[in-house]
Order: sequence, then structure tokens, then C-alpha cells
Amino acid sequence: MSSEWRTVTVEQIAANGSSSISIGPFGSRMKSDCYVDSGVPVVRGNNISGGKHPEGEFVFITEAKAAELKSSEVTGGDLVFPHRGAIGRVALIPEGERMILSSSLMKLTPNKEICHPSFLLYFFRSSKGVHELLKNASTVGTPGIGQPLSSLKRIPVDIPPLQGQKAIAHILGTLDDKIELNRKTNETLEAMAKALFKSWFVDFDPVKAKAEGRPTGLPAEISDLFPDSFEDSELGEIPSGWRVGSLDQIGINPRETAKPEDMDSSDRYIGLEHMPRGSICLGESGQAEELESNKNRFRQGDLLFGKLRPYFKKTGYSQFDGVCSTDIVVVRKKGEYGVGFICCFLASDPFIDFTVAASSGTRMPRTSWKDMCEFPFAIPSKLLLCEFDTQFRPVINKITGNCIHSASLAVLRDALLPKLISGEIRIPDAEKMLEEVGI
Repeated sequence: MSSEWRTVTVEQIAANGSSSISIGPFGSRMKSDCYVDSGVPVVRGNNISGGKHPEGEFVFITEAKAAELKSSEVTGGDLVFPHRGAIGRVALIPEGERMILSSSLMKLTPNKEICHPSFLLYFFRSSKGVHELLKNASTVGTPGIGQPLSSLKRIPVDIPPLQGQKAIAHILGTLDDKIELNRKTNETLEAMAKALFKSWFVDFDPVKAKAEGRPTGLPAEISDLFPDSFEDSELGEIPSGWRVGSLDQIGINPRETAKPEDMDSSDRYIGLEHMPRGSICLGESGQAEELESNKNRFRQGDLLFGKLRPYFKKTGYSQFDGVCSTDIVVVRKKGEYGVGFICCFLASDPFIDFTVAASSGTRMPRTSWKDMCEFPFAIPSKLLLCEFDTQFRPVINKITGNCIHSASLAVLRDALLPKLISGEIRIPDAEKMLEEVGI
């Protein structure tokens, strides 16, 4: 570490003011009945995951309630940490944002003349920072820190001069920004595929257009694959020539079991924690060699569906062979049927609504392959299914490419992070490494 670096405590780099290091309100002041449809967002533990900023679904409180909880307000540049539950995580409030802490979080408002907020974020995401957050946590029951604010204030932080902090934050932030751009691109691509599926196979837009004598807006060779009328069925009116079927007519559940002794370091593991909600991208995975119970084996191109009720919106397209949790249903396309249709079908609102209604169990309601196959839907011609797969294939290839690219950037970021934060690697050397990967 350079002689320009110095060790300070969190308390020494906090901004002036009694609430610069503070905790969220007592639970009695922030109950669920305080939540409204819109207003000031509340940042909770589930909003702090692997991203740089709080993300996911937020709840809201009124302006009047936010004013009452003023000491728990966070704004741009503040860092937020769980002191109960997911201890060891951290997020940075984006500039221009204003939120209220939940009762399970604490915050740090840094003195920006001493410490750059993004540098602090990366410090707390480093192994040393995570260790400091975890070392005072109880491991009995729900993880929690007995004296959260005192513990946070005492944490030692090694910092270089402010310009050095900004340079380090810029290097690591550049990698995070590219990963985030890939994620947003994937969201857009996936939304396009899902919108096309809904238009063709749920709303039957091309069939309605032809039945009414209107143009479908599709190329002639694709438009010709759709009928121009409807017929009665047990589901009501469906496109003429289509048939009512079920998931097991276009896909299979392979049920290939992997025993602990059959798994090694070459096997990648997917658990529900690796499956983003509402995204088919499976960019993260764990190692299977440490698993101690049987898992489901899947192949590249299979679809993974979270079978517990809170995770029905977790549908993933596998870019590799591996093993997955038994709380995940593996679905493989059958014969000539395309994976694109099945993927979008599993992620569609009508199917998810059905699995929610049909799930069983009191403690943790779940679905099964048998239950999933009870959902009836209109199956189009194989030619149309193949055409949809043709449309879907470049989308999933691009999504897969972005996932692979993001994973490699994350490896580089995670390798640079501890070395930059500790001063082990020089900034020009890190910048050269970014140039080598085209960033």
C-alpha cells in the first residue's frame, strides 16, 4: 500500500450531522399498513442484492409519513446496509433519488470531501469490507447485529487521496456500467420476444386482423401461416385448425437425477438464488462439488422453472449443462417443437396465474410437472411454431452472448476489486486491463 494511503474509521469519514450514521425506524413506526400505491419509495433488504443501486419492487409511503421519518431518509451518495437478514450486502443511493430506510437497514452518509461514495461502496463489496460487516453478526436464528451503529462506526477503512478514490471507483464502475447495460439490453430483447408471443399466441392479433380483412403487418410468408377465422373449443374461440393441448404435448420433464457422488467441480449449479425474477437470462451459477443432496440434471437449451409460489416468475434458459435445485422444474422441448415457444409460454402471465391458483401446500405452496400440464392452451401448427423459434433464436443468442460477456466482466471486476481497494495494483495497470477487453 502506498504511503499516501491512510486508515480511518467509518465514523471519521461520515458527514457532519446526527443522522449521517443512523438506523431505520422501529417496526411499530413502519408497518405494512403504512404502504400506499405511490409516493416516497422505501428501500428494504430485498432491494439490496448484487447490483450497485437498490433495485426490484419497492413499496411506498406518503410524503407526510416520510416527513415523520426524516431521520431515516436517504439521498444520492448515501450507502445502505442491512443490519438484520442479508448482512454483508450494500447499495448506493443514486444521485437525485430520495428514499426511506426500512426497519432492517442502516445508512452511512459520507463526507464527500474526504471519501468518495462509490469508492466506499466497492470497499464494502470487497472481502475485507464484507468481513467487517459480518464479524459482529449473530449466527443464531435470523442474522442480526446487536449494536449495528456502534459496529458500523468502528469499521476501519483504508483510503487513498480523494482523486485516487475517484479513479478506482471509475474503473470498477465502468465494468459495472457495462454489465448493467448488458442487463438492460437483455430486458429489452426479452420484452420484445414476450410481446411477439403474446400477440401471436395469446391475443391472436394476426388471426383477428385477417378475419376482419385488415393487414397483419407481417411479411406475406409469415402472415400465410395464420388462419383467417376462429372456431369453437373448450377454451372458447381459438384460431381455426389449432388444437387444444397441454405442456406435455410440446415438452418433457426429463427427471435426470444427479447424486452428490456424481457431481464435481466441472458441474455448474443453478439454485433459485441464481435465477433473476422476470428474466430468462441465467448468467450466474454456483459449483456443484460441495452439494450434499440429489439435484436435477439439465442440458444446454433446457428451460428451468421455479416451482415454489414466490418464484413462479423465475423462468430461465440454460446456456450450459449443469445441475439445479429440486425446487426447479426442468423442461425440455419435444421433437420438432421449438424452445422459443415453450420459454415464452412458461413466462407468460396466463400460465403463471394458473400455477399460482393451482399450487398446493400450506407452508410453501408449489407446483409440479403434473400440475403444469393441467393448463390447457391453443397449440398452433408446427410450421408456425418453427417460425416463432426462428424469430426467437437470434434474440436468445444475443441474450446468451450478453450473459457470457457480463460474466467475464464480473470476473475481471472481482479480481481487480480487492487489489485496487488495498492499493496492491496501480491504477494505470488496471486501466490497461480494461483496454485489453475493449472497455
